Amino acid sequence: MTTPPRDRIRALNDRLRQTRTGGMIVMTPGIRAMGPEAELDLLRAVAAFDDFGPNNDPYGEHDMGALTFRGRRVFWKIDAYDLTMEYASPDPSDPAVTKRVLTLMLAEEY
Repeated sequence: MTTPPRDRIRALNDRLRQTRTGGMIVMTPGIRAMGPEAELDLLRAVAAFDDFGPNNDPYGEHDMGALTFRGRRVFWKIDAYDLTMEYASPDPSDPAVTKRVLTLMLAEEY
């Protein structure tokens, strides 16, 4: 039995979010200004995030979330690009044709 694409996408997104492997991580200036210790703590908080539901995860791909970190609202989002990082991935369930990017930003930077 093959794994449905949505389940593979979710697993690949969770891998990046939880282990910081399988893609790259980008932080906005507001996040970077919090300092390296805060960055690591935030990465741990995003890795532990499990508040997925129909309002923030309608497709079941675990590709976005929001949390409060040190009194600030933080958004995170995973995007799947083609290998040139110019367009969307032709198949986000296939890591051979996809580059994942996890972006962390303060809500006010959105």
